Amino acid sequence: MNKMKFWLLALAVIATSSTPAQTADEVINKHIEAIGGKEKLSQVKSIYMENSVDVMGSTAPQKEYLVEGKAYKAEVEFNGANIISCFTDKSGWTINPMMGATDAQAMPDELYKAGKSQIYFGGGLFNYAAKGYKAELVGKESDAFKIKLSDGGSETFYFIDSKTYLLSKSVIKSEMMGQSVDVTTTYSDHKKTDFGVTLAYAKNIDMGMFQLSQKINKAEINKEIDMKIFDMPK
Repeated sequence: MNKMKFWLLALAVIATSSTPAQTADEVINKHIEAIGGKEKLSQVKSIYMENSVDVMGSTAPQKEYLVEGKAYKAEVEFNGANIISCFTDKSGWTINPMMGATDAQAMPDELYKAGKSQIYFGGGLFNYAAKGYKAELVGKESDAFKIKLSDGGSETFYFIDSKTYLLSKSVIKSEMMGQSVDVTTTYSDHKKTDFGVTLAYAKNIDMGMFQLSQKINKAEINKEIDMKIFDMPK
């Protein structure tokens, strides 16, 4: 009996060890299916969103504009000042009166490289290789697969829930006020839009020195967006 138990245990161990581990592509493909599928995502040409942002005990309105693969812009009206962050497929610029910059400033290369994936719906995961990124499954954290996306100049870590395959967190390596920081975003309240793609309607963003939360109040897929709004003011 003991010998039989030994062989059954040995066979179980062999069967377990021979089960293929998930690859980065398998996890990413399941994530893509979870948020709408390749066909739907390939039909997303633009997104316009109106949000509310809570920061330092105050609530501010925010607008986001995305033209897939070409440009992304976020505008926040805070304490009577407009804070703007804009990325295009070529470069980026900002206006931040809170930091003493009332005129448009060219974005430093480090900051641009860290955030340029925002010009893509859902970041750079969908068709990542065609966008020049490399994806690597680097392990699991709690109940989430950890995917590293890099292009030689920046690294972003995406955490994909192992049950729902929805994005639960991302960590971007960035620079702020001359110091290296991790920008950590947690995602929740995932909802499918009328268009058929799923968005995270709630985000919490931790920049180390301060935190903010964001909620989507309105989202429009494939709304016509004038490309001129992404031009850097002179």
